[in-house]
Amino acid sequence: AGALPISRLWWLLRWLGPPKAALMDGGFQKWQREGHPLDTNSPSPGGGDFTGRPDDSMWIDTPAVETQHRAGSVLLLDARAEKRFRGDVEPFDAVAGHIPGARNRPYDDNLDVSSEFMAAGELKGEYQALLEGRDPRSVVHMCGSGVTACHSVLAMEAAGLGGSRLYAGSWSEWITDPRRPVAVGE
Repeated sequence: AGALPISRLWWLLRWLGPPKAALMDGGFQKWQREGHPLDTNSPSPGGGDFTGRPDDSMWIDTPAVETQHRAGSVLLLDARAEKRFRGDVEPFDAVAGHIPGARNRPYDDNLDVSSEFMAAGELKGEYQALLEGRDPRSVVHMCGSGVTACHSVLAMEAAGLGGSRLYAGSWSEWITDPRRPVAVGE
């Protein structure tokens, strides 16, 4: 579960401007297990200023999802567990289900048996199968509240399929308007 907020931090840092934000797959514990060097000296606070320059091309809002999804110009990939996507259970939101036409790709499908990202080649193959020839930039990732979907954005980046976007409001925002369609089941 720790990977989810960290992937959101990664996404936020990239959105604000530092394009080289990265994560350590497996975390600090894996680094230690593998015997990599450690430095116990605390760094001095650096001088300087940071001015964020948000890149709003990295995300999409609800009106854009409605318009672009209806037009077929985006592929919505929902990172929630299959039971939530189908509407069998909904532990957080008032309405269960998914956006009609969205496809389910649970975030944990990005992980291997040790809960680390699958190899880049494996991820690439799996995402390319979902894309069915579409440009990775046509993909919009969503989930319940926009946090888990960042994991899938990161997975596509790790697979060399850059340019997908985040629907930050995700399911929690979609269902705020009862006129928006909801699907249950497959």
